[in-house]
Amino acid sequence: MKVTKFGGSSLANGQQLQRVYDIIRADDDRKVVVVSAPGKRFKDDRKVTDLLLSYAQATLADEDTTEIIETIKHRYHSIGEFFELPDYELADLDEQIEHLARKHYRSFDYLYAAFAAHGEYLNAQLIAKIFNHLGMPARFVDPKEIGLLVNDNARSATFDTASYTTIGELDLSTSERLIVPGFFGYTRSGDMATFSRGGSDITGAIMARGLRADLYENFTDVSAIYAVNPSIVEHPAAIQQMTYDEMRELSYAGFAVFHDEAIIPAIQGGIRINIKNTNDPDAPGTFIVPPTEVQQTRPVTGIANSNRFAALYLHRYLLNKQVGFTLRILEILKRHNISYEHMPSGIDDLTIIFDKTMLTQEQVDNMLSDIAAEIKPDTLKWIPSYGIIMVVGEGMRNRVGALTEIVAPLKERNISLQMVNQGASEISIMLGIQPDLSDSAVEAIYTNIFK
Repeated sequence: MKVTKFGGSSLANGQQLQRVYDIIRADDDRKVVVVSAPGKRFKDDRKVTDLLLSYAQATLADEDTTEIIETIKHRYHSIGEFFELPDYELADLDEQIEHLARKHYRSFDYLYAAFAAHGEYLNAQLIAKIFNHLGMPARFVDPKEIGLLVNDNARSATFDTASYTTIGELDLSTSERLIVPGFFGYTRSGDMATFSRGGSDITGAIMARGLRADLYENFTDVSAIYAVNPSIVEHPAAIQQMTYDEMRELSYAGFAVFHDEAIIPAIQGGIRINIKNTNDPDAPGTFIVPPTEVQQTRPVTGIANSNRFAALYLHRYLLNKQVGFTLRILEILKRHNISYEHMPSGIDDLTIIFDKTMLTQEQVDNMLSDIAAEIKPDTLKWIPSYGIIMVVGEGMRNRVGALTEIVAPLKERNISLQMVNQGASEISIMLGIQPDLSDSAVEAIYTNIFK
């Protein structure tokens, strides 16, 4: 049995959904289909989720929502019309869209979560209707029906692993395709709460593990995961297979094809993942598998970069001799509800790297003020924009000269590094770099290793 997930670009319009229907019909093992909200149909289009968030903002501001409601309805109606689905089949979707603004929510965050989740929630209902209309038995499965529980973090929820028991009880014995909306679950209070953006991947992985699937297929708009971002290097090498840990490292650092948190349920359940292209379903795609199944041909599997980071540099003499020094800093971060990403250090200094998308300016100002007052460093510097490059590969484990192959081409291009850190697993090397040099450094490293 396969769990098959489709992203927003695969469901953006009727033509794309026809391809999805053909893919599902072609393989009876594709029993469970996890769907995203309709994505962009063209470059300057808007995703349905973004339309719903605009609807939420207008509702909170008590503005006229007539136009935005009609725009959202039209997106679903245009897909239904492509398949000649009768209008009465869409009446309940229209009512649900209008009802969103009339419901009571226990906080603004839960209002936003509910509006955003309805992109997937409505689309899964529509797709089930269309599949039945086309002659393929299908049933919409509300995450509430299978007890897909999450914690009370409305817009960045964490899955409750106790839910695997109820998910595993889902009946797969019929010929029906089960259509499950991605991206959200329910709190124990019955409120919708969403995973972080792109969280439909997480739902797909949860379903695959809960149902003990043989394979989790993740259909997107590329035929493989590439060793480097194609916008940096033309025609980069395709990755045929990679390990769970490699994918997680690369996703974290900028590979947007697959959500980094979605790897965890797959790892825990030993579920193989296949990234495939909706527009080229016969292409083999990329397999993400346990390390024992991968045969390494290169030391490096992939190179990813992201400029979404910021850093705090702190210098104080004899820092390494002060018991509890780092603990005091961590207590300040906890006080201001700040998590950090990495903390490389020396004998007299340390750097704390943050995901700046998770910070407010107020948090930063308060954190710096408290560190200056309580820690009294000799130097305290905030770096608001910080680039990170991750060079990842199981083949680097115990490989002599791996770092030289990565750093040497940067020296030739006169690119300096602000930080170098190798993980204990030895499969990744992290480079800190000025954001404006990040792409050039990635291209240099790729050229040296892959060409």
